[in-house]
Amino acid sequence: MIQIDRRRAPRDLLPKIDRLFALSAGKIRSVEDSWRPEDGAPVFTVEGRYKARGWTEWTQGFQFGSAILQFDATGDAAFLDLGRARTLDRMAPHLTHAGVHDHGFNNVSTYGNLWRLAREKRFTACDWEVRFYELALKVSGAVQARRWTRLPAGGGFIYSFNGAHSLFVDTLRSLRALALAHRLGQTLMEEQDERIDLLDRLVQHARATAQYNVYFGRGRDRYDVPAARGRVAHESLFNVVNGTYRGPGTQQGYSPFSTWTRGLAWAMLGFAEQLEFLRTVSDEAFERSGGRAAVESMMTEAARATCDHYIAIAAADGVPYWDSGAPGLAALEGWGDRPADPFNDREPVDSSAAAIAAQGLLRLARVAHDDRYEQAALRVLDTILDEPYLSVDRDHQGLLLHSVYHWPNGWDHVPPGARTPRGESSQWGDYHLREAALYVKRLAEGAPYLAFFGPRDD
Repeated sequence: MIQIDRRRAPRDLLPKIDRLFALSAGKIRSVEDSWRPEDGAPVFTVEGRYKARGWTEWTQGFQFGSAILQFDATGDAAFLDLGRARTLDRMAPHLTHAGVHDHGFNNVSTYGNLWRLAREKRFTACDWEVRFYELALKVSGAVQARRWTRLPAGGGFIYSFNGAHSLFVDTLRSLRALALAHRLGQTLMEEQDERIDLLDRLVQHARATAQYNVYFGRGRDRYDVPAARGRVAHESLFNVVNGTYRGPGTQQGYSPFSTWTRGLAWAMLGFAEQLEFLRTVSDEAFERSGGRAAVESMMTEAARATCDHYIAIAAADGVPYWDSGAPGLAALEGWGDRPADPFNDREPVDSSAAAIAAQGLLRLARVAHDDRYEQAALRVLDTILDEPYLSVDRDHQGLLLHSVYHWPNGWDHVPPGARTPRGESSQWGDYHLREAALYVKRLAEGAPYLAFFGPRDD
């Protein structure tokens, strides 16, 4: 369980955040100088150098989005130029990629960040440049919403790259693509000119995720006990013929009945930031979805449950092991009452889950007006903004060390003499550490609030 050792304020983390972005600049340049585009997107490091791993191209947006965040944090226009150029040159295929659930990761991290910064007037963008970003975001949101499985009692979900039977918890963060497209006035046009409301699809997907992927201690199966409230299944499986629910599953976790902690973190952040977005939407827009009160109640319950569960199952310093049910934890007596050990030979930690979860906790603290979540988040960030998690070796291309990608598949690098991965980084871990640090930096400095949907028009 996370132990709050002292009270923290966002400004207390500023020295560490400044050091982070000083190190970050060299990491971004190193990847840019050494990466060959024909190899695909960089995914995670092996012995400190970024490598590709073909599954789906879901990390390209983090690569170029990191440069845009670097500009946001430091004002260094060279990183803005890099992010703009790479978004224009290489991200177009992701806008119409109909085979993935990753549009929020790829396109909101690039086109979305540029659109937000232009609207914040952080750089000079002509009207046509802003419209270019808006058109890209409209296309991305509609294409993502088209990847749809209907459920028999109404509703549905954006299905994962595994196929129409598969609902991933990760996709909650991709809902940002639908949110921005809706905000920009886009609808999805189906057969015979049927107009699909993207906000309604967003809500339906979030509702399906809360119903099937999040457990609330209500006895839906033998493992759904009150003590496990807020645990998350990575995947929910459905019969594609009639849409009925069949059971939980996992791809990257230990089992369907344990919690893969990065999946938990995606849920935390996904629900919390959508609650922020929904507060910018008119009451009338919720008529198709059952009304504002019902939608916000559903998301708030899921956000609180998942954030509470993370606080309960992370180690004392806020960093989780890769899965709360990983069998090797039984040999790490008292692991939850002391700081996580990224160098142990039983089970790996996942610092990337910590970076994602910290932002979810921060955003829920603001929505729910609950300081407990902010203090937990700042404890997490205080840990991962420092060694041994912050990569201070300038020859290492990663920024956040001790990230895990797919331990069941054996994709993570295990150094000689060790039995578990350690010391490596991932594009999503690096990106989300930068994003969480930028969020706290803006809070500490009284800058405009950081939200994917940017400043409100009113």
